[in-house]
Amino acid sequence: MATRREVAERAKVSVRTVSNVVNGFEHIAPATRERVLRAIEELEYRPSELARSLKVGRSGLIGLMLPELDTAYFAELTRAFVEGGAARGLTVVVDQTDGDRDRELALLRRTAGGSLFDALVLSPLALHAEDLEVPGAGPLVFLGEDEFPGYDKVMIDNFQAAREAVEHLLAQGRRRIAAIGAERSGRSASSLRLEGYRAAIGAHPDLRLPKIVEYVDGFRRPEGAAAMRRLLDGGEPFDAVFCFSDALALGALRALHDAGVSVPGEVAVVGWDDIEDGRFSIPSLTTVSPDKQWLAETALDRVVRRLAGERLDPELLVGPHRLVVRESAPDLAPGVAATNR
Repeated sequence: MATRREVAERAKVSVRTVSNVVNGFEHIAPATRERVLRAIEELEYRPSELARSLKVGRSGLIGLMLPELDTAYFAELTRAFVEGGAARGLTVVVDQTDGDRDRELALLRRTAGGSLFDALVLSPLALHAEDLEVPGAGPLVFLGEDEFPGYDKVMIDNFQAAREAVEHLLAQGRRRIAAIGAERSGRSASSLRLEGYRAAIGAHPDLRLPKIVEYVDGFRRPEGAAAMRRLLDGGEPFDAVFCFSDALALGALRALHDAGVSVPGEVAVVGWDDIEDGRFSIPSLTTVSPDKQWLAETALDRVVRRLAGERLDPELLVGPHRLVVRESAPDLAPGVAATNR
């Protein structure tokens, strides 16, 4: 690889002049600039991004810390971050933590002095507020509702979205609605979705609606299928199920199909995430759709503004969501009652 000195010798200018051309300085004679650019092309010189980043104190790299990358929701969210970063001249580097505290801490410390990351966007499962006292750490932005005082948090309203999903099922005449996705560990997202589920049912005390909650150890298809099989074997009748992720819902759909239970005729199903797979399942999946593009754009905007030196108060930024109604829990025509199981 050619060096900057070789370019200078070919163009018959100083090394400083080559640096000025590479860095886009304006006050260079057109003939000199042309000579340097011609030498760069002839020698196939490529400026060192590492050297440039050391000079300006920035790498242009934003770390994105996610618990898992092989689930559709996080894959789609990652794409939104990568595209949003590129539009801002940034490179988003993604790492998977599996919710392991040591890995989350290691990535956090890489934002401190000497790190390759200018900032970090985190979706942690195991970090505690006291873990964030890392001297010299760059800007941190959190995804979700976990309590990290003093930092930006970007989220959707899990409680309200869950309540709206269950209210949709109630509006269709469903009266025995199960929930799949509660976690005994009490993670904030699943806890808020459980609270929204309970609030929607509790708003109708005159109907004496049961609360049927199935706990899981993860948000993947196998856990959804296993939870549905437990519900089917448990003897508690139900005519709808609200799943806390689309992956759980897709697993539940498979278990219902295997058991010969029609969807939505006997049981309606609602998921959460609006992943692409849900649009192509049979039946297609009604789901809570968080605005993944908004989440990524908002988190990146906070990062960029903080890196630019703006003094911003930490904010809780709540983005939009909507219920996408599809075949698994459709709207019913007026006067048509749900077929209760």
